[in-house]
Amino acid sequence: MTDLSHLAAPGTEFTVRVTPKASRGRIVAEGGEVRVYVTVAPEDGKANRAVQAALAKAIGIAKSRLRLVRGETQRDKTFRVEP
Repeated sequence: MTDLSHLAAPGTEFTVRVTPKASRGRIVAEGGEVRVYVTVAPEDGKANRAVQAALAKAIGIAKSRLRLVRGETQRDKTFRVEP
């Protein structure tokens, strides 16, 4: 799993590119860009919750500390780490 612990500071905002319905779930971070692949479909917020859980695990924080700020229905999403 990709280590994103450098994003754990409260107030940090970062953008991710999401691919729903992927063949396997994974996180790829290269060149300053974070891509998240989740296996669930983008319906009723299921993909957003899966992305939040995967990112929180990779960062090493609780899911409740990770807030979706922008992009609820888009592939490009902005998250903020809450205190």
